[in-house]
Amino acid sequence: MLDRLIIEFDKSLRTLLATPNSQRAHPGQALPETLTERQDKQHAAALMRVNHTGEICAQALYNGQAITARNPATAAVLRTAAQEETEHLAWCEKRIKELGSHTSLLNPLFYGGSFGLGLLAGALGDRWNLGFVAETEHQVAAHLARHLETLPAHDQKSRAIVSQMQADEAGHAQQAIAQGAAALPFPVKTGMRLLSTIMTTTTYHL
Repeated sequence: MLDRLIIEFDKSLRTLLATPNSQRAHPGQALPETLTERQDKQHAAALMRVNHTGEICAQALYNGQAITARNPATAAVLRTAAQEETEHLAWCEKRIKELGSHTSLLNPLFYGGSFGLGLLAGALGDRWNLGFVAETEHQVAAHLARHLETLPAHDQKSRAIVSQMQADEAGHAQQAIAQGAAALPFPVKTGMRLLSTIMTTTTYHL
């Protein structure tokens, strides 16, 4: 277990400090830049910063869950999802830089909290562990849908990224359900939404 924790600590440092890489092409990279107004750029960058931190949280959650998962198949599902979150990180970070902004200063705090929640979720058993994956992805998909509504209509580069992320997250949820995810109790879902609201509100500005 100590070795695994050391490996996860190394992963956390690379997630928070290193520039992420994507094996897939960046969605929208061939599209022209259409944002010229400063206000539009600031708003789009803030939304992409929120998405970036959301992916930081998801990666931390899944890595924590993988450590305490009891079934190797469950751990494999979690690690696959975490790898795709790394690609999402790369896409969001690149777009944020293109818009002249920065990633959230609160990322270390949210990573630590999400990792701890992941350890707890995994300790509850694989059905509940997968249930956290499914519910997380359902909430993220809804969150991304709202971003598609509020992004500047002509910002096709950001929209391409968010749309592909939305499709990937839906796939993670379906995979978790297929593996036997349990439906989480309503109070747990509500608590997750509350934590998500805190994250999105603070990272939009910071």
